[in-house]
Amino acid sequence: MTLVARARLVIVTVALLSMVAAVSARAETFGPDGAPNPTASVVDQGTLLKQVPRIEGRIDIPDTKASVLVQPAGRTWDYFHEVLLHWGGAIVILGTIALLGLAYIIMGRIRIAEGRSGRKILRFKAFERFSHWLTAVSFVILGLTGLNITFGKIVLLPLIGPEAFSDVSQAAKYVHNFISFAFVAGLVLIVVIFFRDNLLEKVDIDWLKQGGGFIKSRHAPAGRFNFGEKLVYWLSLAAGLAVSVSGFLLLFPFFGTDIAEMQLAQVVHAVVAVLFVALILGHIYIGTLGIEGAFEAMGTGEVDLNWAKEHHDLWLAQQLANQDRQRQPSATPAE
Repeated sequence: MTLVARARLVIVTVALLSMVAAVSARAETFGPDGAPNPTASVVDQGTLLKQVPRIEGRIDIPDTKASVLVQPAGRTWDYFHEVLLHWGGAIVILGTIALLGLAYIIMGRIRIAEGRSGRKILRFKAFERFSHWLTAVSFVILGLTGLNITFGKIVLLPLIGPEAFSDVSQAAKYVHNFISFAFVAGLVLIVVIFFRDNLLEKVDIDWLKQGGGFIKSRHAPAGRFNFGEKLVYWLSLAAGLAVSVSGFLLLFPFFGTDIAEMQLAQVVHAVVAVLFVALILGHIYIGTLGIEGAFEAMGTGEVDLNWAKEHHDLWLAQQLANQDRQRQPSATPAE
């Protein structure tokens, strides 16, 4: 083959390949029905969003966040709020209720082993009980109104209809916002009143080694609060602080926060709140159905002597010793 023939072959081959490429490119501009495809040359949305963290314009007003048109992280937040939180929250809360029900079926109510003595001893003063119930009642209200935000569209909306659900949700939102101040006040009181009694001591390690008395089938020694109660106390303070800080960031939006930080605050608030509800469900169970005589401590403030001896023997011994010292006559000689 001569040089000229080879050159012609190369030119023809290149021309054919160019024609094939042109036909393929032109075919991509038409849809399956042969009609022109106006979006054929448009950059894929996913590719565009990956190139920049967000799409924003330019504005002259002081509110700079108003310039953000598209925030890809918002899709992640929306998936968390509408999918993960629903499933995760339902599993945690319903799972906790199921475990508590199973515990009641297996163990029943833990009775006072020696029965009631008929003698009472003061466990909590009036102001201590007030602080507890202020926190407890406000927490229950916050929990119910908060669960409506998460599960209301799934559970309540189909039952009462959109108009009633809108009214209920709007009222619940205002109740949730304003009751939060009562909860924070109660939390502060609990910190001040019960802080010293909830510091860890050596007896708490012994209580933990005995599994709270379940390992040796007898009650472990404990002071005013046992290790389990102290654990609930510290976890409640940590969770209460987390939901309070994140809640006030949501209550006063964009006060020193941007869009991403607001989303983070909502995620923290929701996750901690769900775990907090599960923790308090266990606390409520133990204080009502779980242990005989426990509710009286925060109900009337007084507990049966045998209950105190079984659950808080070291504290009882200290209280009885204090009563004996108060009853003893003065040691100063008469003049």
